[in-house]
Amino acid sequence: MSIADNLSTILNEIPKDVSLVAVSKTKPIEDLQAAYDAGQRIFGENKIQEMTTKWETLPKDIQWHMIGNVQSNKVKYMAPYVALIHGVDRAKLLTEINKQAIKNDRIIDCLLQVHIAQESTKFGLNETELNEIIERQLTNPFPNIRIVGLMGMATFTTDSNQIKQEFAFLKSLYNKSSAQLNSINTLSMGMSGDYGLAIEAGSNMIRVGSKIFGERNY
Repeated sequence: MSIADNLSTILNEIPKDVSLVAVSKTKPIEDLQAAYDAGQRIFGENKIQEMTTKWETLPKDIQWHMIGNVQSNKVKYMAPYVALIHGVDRAKLLTEINKQAIKNDRIIDCLLQVHIAQESTKFGLNETELNEIIERQLTNPFPNIRIVGLMGMATFTTDSNQIKQEFAFLKSLYNKSSAQLNSINTLSMGMSGDYGLAIEAGSNMIRVGSKIFGERNY
């Protein structure tokens, strides 16, 4: 199956109100161009340098999403163009994003990454840290940041009940957070292996790589 066929298959099986982020990390420009030619406009990368190179080369109506762990000292490279930062996992990072957004005269959309998995290798805020950031944004907001939602990654496991529980927990936090902060409208959860369960649990943004582009290149 071609990249265009893979995209078409996924888009036909997910609800119209669910955004599809094509996870294009490690993939060559030609693969991204093929997805673009098939109508895909949202791409997710996990390394800022690689994403910036692709941004410089590919059409300018692409929305670039930073989906990986973000180092504060690299924020300046993506601040001129990034559409959405998925992995905000600490309050200090918001300070840097806001600083770089001001320099670029932009408001940058961010998702707060919550740690919902049983794996210590995954990053994210705990519930207390999440609440502290929401409270800060309500009382003393970062002027050039818009917190638009939450993101989380489930445990890498074949136990669908565990995955469902983790997604349900994130959905409950999303419901609470969106009731407090009216800019919150995005729940990003679900990847190639579990996006069906994520959508059932209430996700409206999924991140899919291998089911579009084939297995990842290392």
